[in-house]
Amino acid sequence: MTGVLPSQALARMIDAGEIAADQPFAEGQIQPASIDLRLGTRAYRVRASFLAGQGATVEDRLRHFKMHEVDLTDGAVLEKGCVYVVPLMERLALPGGIQAVANAKSSTGRLDLLTRAITDGGTEFDRIPEGYHGPIYAEICPRSFSVLVRPGMRLNQIRFRDGQARLTDTELAALHAETPLVDGPAVISDGLGFSVDLKPSSGDLVGYRAKPHTGVIDLDRIGAYPAHEFWEEVRSTDGRIILDPGAFYILVSREAVTIPPAYAAEMAPYMAMVGEFRVHYAGFFDPGFGWADAGGAGSRGVLEVRCHEAPFVLEHGQIVGRLVYERMAEEPATLYGREIKSNYQGQGLKLAKQFRSA
Repeated sequence: MTGVLPSQALARMIDAGEIAADQPFAEGQIQPASIDLRLGTRAYRVRASFLAGQGATVEDRLRHFKMHEVDLTDGAVLEKGCVYVVPLMERLALPGGIQAVANAKSSTGRLDLLTRAITDGGTEFDRIPEGYHGPIYAEICPRSFSVLVRPGMRLNQIRFRDGQARLTDTELAALHAETPLVDGPAVISDGLGFSVDLKPSSGDLVGYRAKPHTGVIDLDRIGAYPAHEFWEEVRSTDGRIILDPGAFYILVSREAVTIPPAYAAEMAPYMAMVGEFRVHYAGFFDPGFGWADAGGAGSRGVLEVRCHEAPFVLEHGQIVGRLVYERMAEEPATLYGREIKSNYQGQGLKLAKQFRSA
């Protein structure tokens, strides 16, 4: 069957050497519909973001653009506003018909840590064509906070597809009629639309804005940092906020979303017609996200928002993006939030796992 490959198929690819690594695969690295990718032992500070391009390797480009090499073995700081390229532990030998797409993990996006996969011969970020044989690299650009990283850290993830898996709007409407995908009317147009919640059921806290001058975040320290040292609270009493150019916000969707076990979804990163802002960095929604039998009963989508050139008024209930649903090739042996530890099942407005409430 065609579709997104589940955890058990990914394990078979590892056994066949189609997905290999410098170090043994770690516990929990295989997710319901993806594999976490791990940082290697060195990073290269580069002058600018780049793609290898047809006929060239990332190593070729690094010879032109690298400024210096950083040893990550004992931990190193990736500084805010700088661009780094890190060889990953994993490499691919994809068979014909299997393609891959990478994306930042949820906590990575919530830290405003722009992380994209690049490959030899690559002409697009995060897109890996069928039959690709070679290494994978992460391009990392901390936007709001400097971060401390070490080898083996997992900042992005990769999903594999066999053939075309995307649901049409007609198929999506039929699925919603059978199994409600949101806890309200479904806005279906080139995917499932979702809107922003600026009128919470209690209180007036609607989000957070990253502070411009903060300390370093050690990505291994879970629940270690007081939120108020890194974030300003965003409150609204009238259902609207004004986004400041260049600022980074954590907001939440009005809808509680469900991903049934036989499906996966990806959040579309940007809709030009809704305003001058980018809606997310981390876009994979695994099978079982928000699924009642996996402990979800509907989970809100956290929105990672960056405003661009001009201040922009965001209103409660405004459509800000969409979820694209895809079929799984088969139902995964593990679901998000059930057999595995999942930090964001049943979530509402929530910062990355490194922060604790004030």
